[in-house]
Amino acid sequence: MTAVPAGSTSTPPSAVERRPPEPITLGARPTGNDVVVKVFVVVPFLALLATLPFAWGWGLTALDAALAAGFYLLTLTGITVGYHRHFTHRSFKAVRPVRIVLAVLGSMALQGPLITWVADHRRHHAFTDKEGDPHSPWLFGTTPAAVARGFWHAHFGWMLRPDRTNPARFAPDLLADRDTARINRQFPVWTAMSLLAPAVLGGLLSWSWWGAATAFFWAGLVRVGVLHHVTWSVNSICHMIGDRPWTSKDRSTNFWPLALVSFGESWHNLHHADPTCARHGVGRGQIDISARIIAILERLGWAYDIRWPTPGRLARLAASRDRQGR
Repeated sequence: MTAVPAGSTSTPPSAVERRPPEPITLGARPTGNDVVVKVFVVVPFLALLATLPFAWGWGLTALDAALAAGFYLLTLTGITVGYHRHFTHRSFKAVRPVRIVLAVLGSMALQGPLITWVADHRRHHAFTDKEGDPHSPWLFGTTPAAVARGFWHAHFGWMLRPDRTNPARFAPDLLADRDTARINRQFPVWTAMSLLAPAVLGGLLSWSWWGAATAFFWAGLVRVGVLHHVTWSVNSICHMIGDRPWTSKDRSTNFWPLALVSFGESWHNLHHADPTCARHGVGRGQIDISARIIAILERLGWAYDIRWPTPGRLARLAASRDRQGR
């Protein structure tokens, strides 16, 4: 062991190794932050409930539908390709402008700041369907009442709880990155842009205040509400219902009805069997639009070191599945 000179302020390597790990959570959110989270969970949901009477004979135009679809596709890409596959699981590397664009688009989905989202999701993978998982539907048991409670919790009830995942433990790489740390701090700016940009475009393209108002409702609030529930369904439904062709140490499933609207995120069983794989839908007919987008970025030279599901990689997963099945 190397001696430390007298008077030195250096910390011996052994002392560094003995330092306890960062705590998993940071306790309750500040009251103001907790109120904001609840508002952005509940208000888009209320907008969804209001869509049918609001649209009955008036209030929805082709322009609103086009803006809603466009912003949905952009912000969903920010979540699936950006927040999830790139920043959380590092399934591929990207040039700096693409990293920044993906981080901004993900922020505009209004699912929380980048580093918070990544920390929560890495914690989910560290403790999937066990104590410590922030949104497992199986934390309360398997009775009908417990399953119903678990579905509510996994879908969005967990976000109404005030405890916070510790980013110093689960996302230190993003805390240390100047770009991601800055975009994380600017989350209120991206929230405002996500809601106001559709209204501005709707007003300018229709040249009316009413066009701005309906675009704000449909391409802003309703679009965010739909995107929320699609993403949350991966947390809830894709741990409860569906096929499990791959062996994983949890209850993750593939649920095909969600594949198109989630850009391939609902091929969730393969994802949990091989979390860093850039493609989740690997079977015949398994649509994975997120993987297609990554492939386009690769052809343009904007993404590289992509962890594609090679035959060898899939064979090793299949062999592990077969061994577990015996």
